[in-house]
Amino acid sequence: MAVDPELLEILACPNCKTKVELVKGGTALKCPQCRRVYPIKDDIPVMLIDEATIEN
Repeated sequence: MAVDPELLEILACPNCKTKVELVKGGTALKCPQCRRVYPIKDDIPVMLIDEATIEN
C-alpha cells in the first residue's frame, strides 16, 4: 500500500513548509527546497526533521 494521494497533497516539509514529493520508488518523501528526505516506514511518512537525511 502506498501513501494516499490526498495525504501527499497536504504534506509539507516541517523545516521550510514546502510541498514534498515521492522519491526512491515511493519509499521516501523529498523536499525540493531544503533537500531533506523523509522516510516512509510501514506506509507512514515520518515527517520528523531528526529522521530526515539531506541529499543533493
